[in-house]
Amino acid sequence: MKKKFIIFLIFALIMEAILYKYLPKESVIPCFELIKRLGIYLKIVNERQSRHGDYQQLSNGQHKITINANLNKYRFLMTLIHEIAHLVATEKYGKQIKPHGNEWKSTYQALMKPFLRPEIFPTELLSYLVIHFQNPSASSDTDVHLTLAMRQYDHEERVKYYVFELPTGSLFCSDDGRVFKKGSKKIKRYECTEVSTGKRFVIQPHALVTPLEKDML
Repeated sequence: MKKKFIIFLIFALIMEAILYKYLPKESVIPCFELIKRLGIYLKIVNERQSRHGDYQQLSNGQHKITINANLNKYRFLMTLIHEIAHLVATEKYGKQIKPHGNEWKSTYQALMKPFLRPEIFPTELLSYLVIHFQNPSASSDTDVHLTLAMRQYDHEERVKYYVFELPTGSLFCSDDGRVFKKGSKKIKRYECTEVSTGKRFVIQPHALVTPLEKDML
């Protein structure tokens, strides 16, 4: 029993030290307590283009959350609480709820509220966060103003940009290597032309792409 406790204590200390690397300092202890209380297996992974993080319950019943390692500390915190909200909402309301329905939204809002303070987030981010959490979306990337504000704190040199940031008429490359020319906005998406075929596609404004004419940005 004593040996198991020592192993658990060592693991806990390592986890706490890791969190200090990825989270705002004042958020580490409350996040660590949530992880410990809910029995979460947190795994920090290489960047995935399609998501910042995800949650799943393993076959043995354990709760697993993965988060991209390249996120800035404010985005990392939002993503962690986003995924914890999936866990808490599912346990409270059942597995039949919609992934990003009202139950998840209210849970996410409640979990995030204690973190929305200037000791954790910069003042310039807080105003956008307060607005965002009035009705949080499935992906915060769809919140244009918050996304641009968050970008200022990224620690890597920008290689990719959101489609909505590119000037009309500029060329960009998608993840599969196809080259497009950005066209006008059609309701919520942009009509873009594939250069090699001339075919037109509608592309989400928050899709991450590689601009081919950076001097136009």
